[in-house]
Amino acid sequence: MGPRVRAPRRPAREGALAGGRRVSAPRPTAVGLGAPQGLRPGSRIMGTETEFGVLAPGAPGLSPTQLSAAVTTAMVDVARELGSRGAGAPWDYVHERPLDDARGFSMERGAAHESQLTDEGDVLDARQIALEDGDAWAQLKEDSSILMNLVLGNGARFYVDHAHPEYSSPETTNSWDAMEWDLAGDRLAARAAELAGERLGAEVLLHKNNTDGKGQSYGTHENYLVPRSVPFQELVSGLLPFFVSRQVTCGAGRVGLGRRGERPGFQISQRADFFENTVGLETTIRRPIVNTRDEPHADDARWRRLHVIPGDANLVPTSALIRLGSTSLALRLIEDGLAPQITLADPVEDLARVSQDPSLGAVLVADGGRRLSALDIQEAYLEAAERHYGTQNHAEAAALTWWRRAVDALRAGDDSAQRFVEWQAKQALLEGYRERGGLDWDSPKLALIDLQWADLRTGKGLAAALMARGTVDALASPEAVERAMVTPPQDTRAWTRGKSITRFPEAVVAANWDSLSLALECLPQVQRVGLPDPWAATASQTDGLFDDGARVQELIKSLRGLA
Repeated sequence: MGPRVRAPRRPAREGALAGGRRVSAPRPTAVGLGAPQGLRPGSRIMGTETEFGVLAPGAPGLSPTQLSAAVTTAMVDVARELGSRGAGAPWDYVHERPLDDARGFSMERGAAHESQLTDEGDVLDARQIALEDGDAWAQLKEDSSILMNLVLGNGARFYVDHAHPEYSSPETTNSWDAMEWDLAGDRLAARAAELAGERLGAEVLLHKNNTDGKGQSYGTHENYLVPRSVPFQELVSGLLPFFVSRQVTCGAGRVGLGRRGERPGFQISQRADFFENTVGLETTIRRPIVNTRDEPHADDARWRRLHVIPGDANLVPTSALIRLGSTSLALRLIEDGLAPQITLADPVEDLARVSQDPSLGAVLVADGGRRLSALDIQEAYLEAAERHYGTQNHAEAAALTWWRRAVDALRAGDDSAQRFVEWQAKQALLEGYRERGGLDWDSPKLALIDLQWADLRTGKGLAAALMARGTVDALASPEAVERAMVTPPQDTRAWTRGKSITRFPEAVVAANWDSLSLALECLPQVQRVGLPDPWAATASQTDGLFDDGARVQELIKSLRGLA
């Protein structure tokens, strides 16, 4: 008998739903980056996606897909432990358009790699799971339904993506919040892996890194809402030099050069060796520095979602803050026509060249024969951001401060950078091991230390150990991260998504970024309520609707009243 795989249910298409019209929530009034009135200038919708490396040395017969499904299934009980009545509402794929390209066309479905078909959630890896078996897996299937896709009470999504467990954070309005909800995902995933291991009878390990050391890379993606009025080519021109150089301030560091780490050495970025194009739609093959996926999950006449794929998975919070905040500020410069004008001769080659030179001496050739370092480029963007936005009380003020600290410390060769630039902290740790053990960079011991850096198990991860010791700046308070594990951001629509899952779990048939599908006993058809405005359906706009005694009918009426 096959496993009881519970695939995400697909609610009927919107036109078939009673009252299933899209809600046109009030549009934000432009302030700075297009933020609504009442928010600080510079507010931007953003979030992260993290694919975790997964393995279970004690259960070699289980595939990564099975392990990922076991972790996802265990997440329901993690939510219950944390006091959430609900978790496990399936994902609604009705609005997914993964083949739409920001350059103005859509890829033919037959020409797409299977990894791009992310709108086919009902068959996502279920066939692979059904074909494989084993004693531990058989017991798990006997004990519970296997889940592949969940919406969590903090507004996030947790699911199986290409044989990896993935956490997609809820929408936030600034890099500080994005950092905290990203860290919350690490904690949630670690606890789910622990529970999954207990059920399987073999410890399940998750690593927040970007390569298995055998030639495969998995992503840490970022998402930023940008005005569609900005021509996409201007985004490309402004972002290519920024992304090539950004790794020096927020790379996670890696032992080994080349996709398989076939050459000895240490490099700045875990992802840099895996890129082949400057611009493109793919994310797992022929990876481009600037991705063109055009799924805004918002009013597509006004917004596009910039899907960023060349970043590293950060465990050091300051590096995550710099990565997210500096990118938001670079986008603001582009949107305002103030970005530095730099055209690199070979961005793809430069991405790897910068990564593989931790001395920061790599010279990049730009337009007019200019010879620049990655720090030169970062400082050009940083100085422009300071000049135009540095005196404002904007949402990225903290990130701007840390960005400046990172550039200055790296420029001066100051060891203080080891406290808040992740690759510098990792390199210093590895150099200590090398010196004490007389090790070369091709030593397997160093590769194991690199892996242990990213271990999410309590008391095992080296990055977490350095933060606990005070050697590396923790930045985010434990209390804030704990809140983010169970509470959605108050100033985006994630508030309504997460609170609906917690308060009305029996009514939520499915959810996605821009809608909720709710079932009521008094109505024969599912009600889909649109949430097209990321800045709407916030805590202040839904005050009282999730209190004890509140009714889901009142929530539906209120959300539709925003139109």
